[in-house]
Amino acid sequence: MTLFAPSKRMKIILVSLLLFLGIGSVVYSQYLITEIRKQERKSVELLARALEFSSVLVDERPNTMVLNAIDSLRRYKPTPYNVIELLEEAEQAYGADDFVTDEIILEDRFHIPTIVVDSSENINFDANIDSSRLRTPKRRAELVREYKSSEPIKIVFGDKQKQIAQWVYYGESPTVQLLRYYPYLQFLLLALLFGIGYTTYRSISRAEQSNLWVGMAKEAAHQLGTPISSLYGWIQLLKDEYRYDDTATNITKEIEKDIQRLKGVAERFGKIGSEPELQEVKIGPVLNHVMAYIERRLPKLGKVVDVRKSLDADAVVRINPELFQWAIENLLKNSLDALQSVQNEQYIAITSTIQEEEVIIDIEDSGKGIDIKDVKNIFKPGFSTKKRGWGLGLSLTKRIIEEYHSGSVFVLRSELDEGTTIRVTLNVVNESED
Repeated sequence: MTLFAPSKRMKIILVSLLLFLGIGSVVYSQYLITEIRKQERKSVELLARALEFSSVLVDERPNTMVLNAIDSLRRYKPTPYNVIELLEEAEQAYGADDFVTDEIILEDRFHIPTIVVDSSENINFDANIDSSRLRTPKRRAELVREYKSSEPIKIVFGDKQKQIAQWVYYGESPTVQLLRYYPYLQFLLLALLFGIGYTTYRSISRAEQSNLWVGMAKEAAHQLGTPISSLYGWIQLLKDEYRYDDTATNITKEIEKDIQRLKGVAERFGKIGSEPELQEVKIGPVLNHVMAYIERRLPKLGKVVDVRKSLDADAVVRINPELFQWAIENLLKNSLDALQSVQNEQYIAITSTIQEEEVIIDIEDSGKGIDIKDVKNIFKPGFSTKKRGWGLGLSLTKRIIEEYHSGSVFVLRSELDEGTTIRVTLNVVNESED
């Protein structure tokens, strides 16, 4: 029986959604980077054509001499008009060259780190490159090797008789570099948001479970109160009616013990949800009292069960005796239930020792053991390996020991068909704390 399965499904859904969004973000970012890199290559190709067109790698000289010559020839009337037209066309060509140089090469409109190298891989031109990367030949060589990952663009300078080939290498713009880290940042933010959301959900869920526990426990205590009081009245009538009958007297005494026991159960339920009153008591008598009750129940099983006790610890602990006894009873009853389907030697053992500042209580059985996949679930509300189990006993035990007594309870060892050992730890009260 697994009543907590929706919580597990919620975890799977949240993790799957987080992975889906994370992978989607990475894929989309890579798509954007690819498209931007295509546009950047076109921009670098434009820069390469501009360099090729201008046939220079440095600032272009002003064209004032041509303009002055045109102005002088216009004032000189005998000059043929076609000569002036030729000079104006030459000036316009120089003007176009100036535009390419000023607006594309020198203005640096693309913000893409670019270098132009010759056949010996010497850098003849650079743009948007950190000067520290050009200081030494070694750093310049490293820069060229790094930019070789992008396919270079060939440019040719000179006329047909004498041509010089050079290559344009380029790196990634700041935008692309930022986009490469963006998916990881987005994934971290999503994980943080999901973590906060899941923690909030868990807190609300636990608060609701706690309120449900308290409500059920107090309602059970209330419902048990009336019939218990009535049973006490009937016991008193039986005592008065059969006070001279020894057999009847013994029976009524046993019934009274069971009613007293039932009253204790009701009181325990009534204390769930309220601040328990902790007392400083020795752990030995408390454990002995629990074992005495369990040993009285053994004949009802119809099997011979070996009970082994080694209660050496007699330290003082701060507990609520009734609630703590209830928790240990639940663990022992669980061990007894595990023995019912076993044919080999049947035993339960309880040991208590002191290690450093803690009392260690181990409850061991030779039962059927717990499947390894269920070990982490046995203390969860609603989980039970029994067909008709409610999965409340061990979760209540964990709540009593850990929340009310600041201790711990966990499965120390378990093997199928070999048995299980559950460990409980409590803090020892030092004399200095008294």
